[in-house]
Amino acid sequence: MISAYIMIKSNPGAENDIYAKIKKINGVKIAHTVTGPYDIIVFVEAEDVNLLGKTVISKIQNLNGIRDTMTCIVVEPM
Repeated sequence: MISAYIMIKSNPGAENDIYAKIKKINGVKIAHTVTGPYDIIVFVEAEDVNLLGKTVISKIQNLNGIRDTMTCIVVEPM
């Protein structure tokens, strides 16, 4: 299992619509609208890095109103 946080910048006023659509995506465990440099932060889990990539690229980044994303894969301390 692989986990990641995805930080999303959206077009002004698009946050609520994006948030509602992201909550329905398989693998999304938590999503929050936030203040600061990003508008939405999402926690995603997938079976492997390939499935994670497909989720981020084809299901999240393709949503209307998203300007930019940054994906941070969780790495457990050694």
